[in-house]
Amino acid sequence: MSEKLKDIRERSQKRKKLLAQTLGVGSVSELRHALGASLDVPAKKQAISDTNNDGNEKVTSAKDQIDGLVYTDSSTFLKGTQSSNPHNDYCQHFVDTGQRPQNFIRDVGLADRFEEYPKLRELIKLKDDLIAETATPPMYLKCDLKTFDLKQLGSKFDVILVEPPLGAGWRWPELLALDLQQLAQARSFIFLWCGSSEGLDMGRECLKKWGFRRCEDICWIKTNIKNPGHSKNLEHNAVFQRTKEHCLMGIKGTVRRSVDGNFIHANVDIDLIISEDPEFGSTEKPIEIFHIMEHFCLGRRRIHLFGRDSTIRPGWVTIGPELTNSNFKAEAYAAQFNEGRETTGCTERIEALRPKSPPNTSKGTRPRPRPAYRGRPRPPRTNI
Repeated sequence: MSEKLKDIRERSQKRKKLLAQTLGVGSVSELRHALGASLDVPAKKQAISDTNNDGNEKVTSAKDQIDGLVYTDSSTFLKGTQSSNPHNDYCQHFVDTGQRPQNFIRDVGLADRFEEYPKLRELIKLKDDLIAETATPPMYLKCDLKTFDLKQLGSKFDVILVEPPLGAGWRWPELLALDLQQLAQARSFIFLWCGSSEGLDMGRECLKKWGFRRCEDICWIKTNIKNPGHSKNLEHNAVFQRTKEHCLMGIKGTVRRSVDGNFIHANVDIDLIISEDPEFGSTEKPIEIFHIMEHFCLGRRRIHLFGRDSTIRPGWVTIGPELTNSNFKAEAYAAQFNEGRETTGCTERIEALRPKSPPNTSKGTRPRPRPAYRGRPRPPRTNI
């Protein structure tokens, strides 16, 4: 219990430091003054704290002072504003400080996301351990994807991650021309980073051309806690400041989440990633996307297109022009599956902990279709 209390206090102190930085005060101790707080004790408590039964003065405890803490107004939160509209003041605060609203969402990291949900935390740990145990050795291949024949890989994959360097030598028509259908198993999934705006439309065109149906959209919300201020990644054709990116998920073949539990585990992760915006010019994507794919699809064949040295990962084949070396051998990779173990498998404990799809209660009770309307038969025509 003491360890949990200590951890709560440490997290509270970190939030106070972030709030102090946001409000521009020198230290956490100055927050009370910056927030316009006073130790005005309500009249009822004041009468109790002034004297005790003996008529002697009673010392007010720190707890009583905290209970009596009163915030007189919200002006210190809204520095630089002169509006009487609270909503405008709230928005103006973020404009003045350069902080994005998503900076203040709590417990978004992988480490403490399930802190208050022990069963989910246990589930994630068990799945991570199983994935690490069954992962193939990391393999990587430096190649130019504009000219490389994907058939040379000699394998088809369960999960395909595409991270195109759009604007850095690649355009959507060139990406659309890739024969990624050569890489996909009969039932497989693809994840395509497509940015936003027109990328959402072009990404759907790519999925359709490669033989996938779009089934989900993972959204990456970018915070700027470490570097508050206006974004340097402003796009010339954007109406708003874009602080998010999308990763489209496509499915090939027939996969039913209620009956294909040997291949997919649905509902484990969410379709939202909240992490820090990388430095200006960086193309790095959040590592959490790998966790989402590995938790969801139990297939062991995974490939990452347009990968870099920083994205080489056990259980994955990484290919792309930015890699500095190669170790991929088609025969050695195919030999990893000779024993017939196509998936990571599952344990009884994981099966008991993972969220299940709701049962189809309408099955077998579907009402019978109403017969087509047939009008009153006409009397036979007679000749008069």
